[in-house]
Amino acid sequence: MCILKGKQRLMSAAVYFSEINRILHTLQTTQAGAIAQAGQLMAASIAAGRAVHVFGSGHSVIPVMDFFPRYGAYPGFHPIMDPRLMWTNFVGPGGARGLLWIERQEGYVRNILLSHHLDPRDTLIVYSHGGMNAAPIEMALAGKERGLKVIAGTCAANRKLNTPTHSSGKALHDIADLIVDNCSPPEDALVPVEGLVGNVSASSTVTSVVVTMALLAETTAVLATLGKLPARVVVSPNVPGVEKRNNERVFEDYMRFEAGLAE
Repeated sequence: MCILKGKQRLMSAAVYFSEINRILHTLQTTQAGAIAQAGQLMAASIAAGRAVHVFGSGHSVIPVMDFFPRYGAYPGFHPIMDPRLMWTNFVGPGGARGLLWIERQEGYVRNILLSHHLDPRDTLIVYSHGGMNAAPIEMALAGKERGLKVIAGTCAANRKLNTPTHSSGKALHDIADLIVDNCSPPEDALVPVEGLVGNVSASSTVTSVVVTMALLAETTAVLATLGKLPARVVVSPNVPGVEKRNNERVFEDYMRFEAGLAE
């Protein structure tokens, strides 16, 4: 399939929409149970006044950023992000090659965790499509060592294809208490194009963000049954009737929440 002409571009876009919709249907029908279990774990942590820590590196930081702060989100979710594991450039300082090197180095996550407090009452979500790099593996290992329940947002099929290279002998899939499969294919990209080796148009960012929003919805529903709903959520100013200082008050809530994690 050639994508140089307008009609063929539309055909290629149609392939992507068809494939991503198929994957999302698979995710919905096969992962509902895992998402429900995860929602119970996450709600228990927030109801106890503790945190759901969320970590990812490279493009897997995108679902982390979507947990909080985001319209429809609230304190209780604690993103763990490191700028050296997020590209701000393709080459040079902040470039993708540098972060790819760092996320594969054993020991770096220990330095990240010097700034964070993990408690056995907390839940930890680790996103990684492949689940083989040192950063997500070592974050999951740290969570387990400290008694947290660890949830992996990953591609389950990747574990069957790859042999772990981490010194622990483990992949992320082997460490997590619960796996939510993003159902994207291991190669991630979906659309074949004649003349290219390898597909174009990745899928795991879409599926991981969908997993994130499903987890947020499920957790909030469980909190409602427990009588532990948050005081307020981040709300778009386009919503009629929103208190003028609502979002500022959410940030104030978050600052109190984050300060409490060290207690």
